Amino acid sequence: MPSQPRFVASILALLIAVSTSVFCSQIPGTPFETIVIAFVVALISSFLLIYFTFKNLIFNELYKVNGLIDKLKKKDFKISRKELNSNLNPIQKLNDEISFFAAMKQNEIEELKKLETYRREFIADVSHELKNPIFAAQGFIHTLIDGAIDDPEVNMKFLKKAAKSLDGLDELVQDLLTLSEIETGSVKMKKKQLDLFLLVNEVFDQLEKKAAKRNISLSVYRNVEFPIVVNADPARIFQAIQNLVENGIKYGYEGGFVKVRLRLEKDFVEVDVANNGPEITEEDQKRIFERFYRIEKSRSKEKGGSGLGLAIVKHIIEAHKSRIKVYSSPDEGTYFSFKLFKKKAD
Repeated sequence: MPSQPRFVASILALLIAVSTSVFCSQIPGTPFETIVIAFVVALISSFLLIYFTFKNLIFNELYKVNGLIDKLKKKDFKISRKELNSNLNPIQKLNDEISFFAAMKQNEIEELKKLETYRREFIADVSHELKNPIFAAQGFIHTLIDGAIDDPEVNMKFLKKAAKSLDGLDELVQDLLTLSEIETGSVKMKKKQLDLFLLVNEVFDQLEKKAAKRNISLSVYRNVEFPIVVNADPARIFQAIQNLVENGIKYGYEGGFVKVRLRLEKDFVEVDVANNGPEITEEDQKRIFERFYRIEKSRSKEKGGSGLGLAIVKHIIEAHKSRIKVYSSPDEGTYFSFKLFKKKAD
């Protein structure tokens, strides 16, 4: 291919030189030597002009495009725009478009790899979470079948443990179904006007016994006296706040607190759920809303739960066109924050 610019330039230069000689020969009285000189000058100058023009403006760019196409054929999409020149000619634009296409494909491949890793981890996590309650219930039931059912001191104890394992399994399945329905959009948010202050107190009513067992105080603060009304799905927001408060009860320090703060702004209400539990590291904060992610595996298992609570909260808040954030420090504990709009967005 390097010889192609010379060949094309030679043919075009020869045509120009011949045309120039013929033109000169048509002028009466033109000496033969002048015609020869005109032929040579036209040939050399045309060759040099055409050769460098073709080489710099066309063939060099074609070589680059050819190289990019070779990379694409080899499924190598790691092409940087730094490989391109700054001049804006048509071939340069084609080169730029190929590079842009390759960059998009490379991003797609990396995203697919992440999703594949996530899928494998999710299947492994689901299998593990399902296995534990099933095996536990099986163990208790088989023990009863093998003769323990005749022992009045053992049979009721084992039946209660089997029932507890199956309740945990049911909770896990229900959370998985809820998460799947929210993600796929099959569950629509049934938004209406609701008073957040009253809703938070309803959450406290349901969780006060759990809080009392760990001597944890529950309190709600609002920055205005009149009702704080937002446009949201009451059942889903109740579920989200309940999960956050319950997490604070489970993982906060015994004898501590869980506080919900409602701050009314112009167009929205900011909701903060705070507890004085251990600090959540920055690394854990990046993954805390992933399915089945637990900060401390052993302690989380003892506390119970499906491991899907925060993932469900995240999707509920996002379905309300908002985002949930987490802040944590050794001195101030941890709080989760999100915003809800006061009225329906256009």
